[in-house]
Amino acid sequence: MRIEEELKLDFKDVLFRPKRSTLGSRAKVELKRGYAYRHSGRHSETVPIIAANMDTVGTFEMAAALADHHMHVALHKHYRVEDYVTFFNDNNHPVHQYAFYSLGITDADIEKFRMVKNATGNAIEFVCIDVANGYTETFIDFVKRFREAYPKTTIMAGNVVTADVTEALILAGADIVKVGIGPGSVCTTRKMTGVGYPQLSAIIECADAAHGLGGFICGDGGCTVPGDVAKAFGGGADFVMLGGMLAAHDESGGEIVHEHGKTYRKFYGMSSDLAMEMYSGGVAKYRASEGKVVTLEARGPVDYTVQEILGGLRSTCTYVGARTLKALSKCTTFVRVTQQINEVYGRAS
Repeated sequence: MRIEEELKLDFKDVLFRPKRSTLGSRAKVELKRGYAYRHSGRHSETVPIIAANMDTVGTFEMAAALADHHMHVALHKHYRVEDYVTFFNDNNHPVHQYAFYSLGITDADIEKFRMVKNATGNAIEFVCIDVANGYTETFIDFVKRFREAYPKTTIMAGNVVTADVTEALILAGADIVKVGIGPGSVCTTRKMTGVGYPQLSAIIECADAAHGLGGFICGDGGCTVPGDVAKAFGGGADFVMLGGMLAAHDESGGEIVHEHGKTYRKFYGMSSDLAMEMYSGGVAKYRASEGKVVTLEARGPVDYTVQEILGGLRSTCTYVGARTLKALSKCTTFVRVTQQINEVYGRAS
């Protein structure tokens, strides 16, 4: 046993230090970024925010809504084969060019992907290979074999939180490494296992490792307000994945509940009792639930939330003198704090 004494930070532990800027308006900030992927050889230009591959976030409807903003969706993996085929064969190519097909590492997952791939040709450009624990040799080997089988597909793989396995995944064939263990709003991994890593420090360390190899990272989890999204990019994230911030919208899916004259939607972790009951016949005897179920007041169309997130990002960039989102990390100095905001009148809605 050993203890690492070096301080690790989360989004709540820092604020951006403002700097002199020549930007006269938030409107002059460019949020789209261009990417050249190490392994697939593909290029893309996008606003690098990704809706999480949860069945209460990563839906076809969310893909259509976010494509209007040049943003990505990681589709959840529980649609039927014919539903995926219809989506990826749709003529509305601006929509599905932003979509990640998500899969795990079971034989059933790979067989399902092959069936969709065979029926859709080259329509699937992005794949998200997603497991809770990206530290197993089985997972790294799967990424390597998937890369060999599909050399022109852009692969995002995770989740991890340290530099060593970030490097291992990129060398195995991942173009983007997904970073985060336990920071999600409906994830209970840290409570159930005691495993995790403060998300901002994880992003900083994994970004440094990935960029040295020509790879990218996606910060996954822990963002609760637009300022957190900006901090993730400031720390070096190339993409940021959002779950709870995009949940409970019209496009999010999730069971609708009516109580006391108000409308709510259920939102839950994909390792929760509810999710495993729906898709795996219940929680297996060898494991425990690592997610929770919450009921959120319905938020209406997602466009307003997207406007808030992107508006916050533009404002951050003007405060630190970054003309583009890509330049934000180069313009970032974080200051450690003990308090984020004044909550004397309660948290603002």
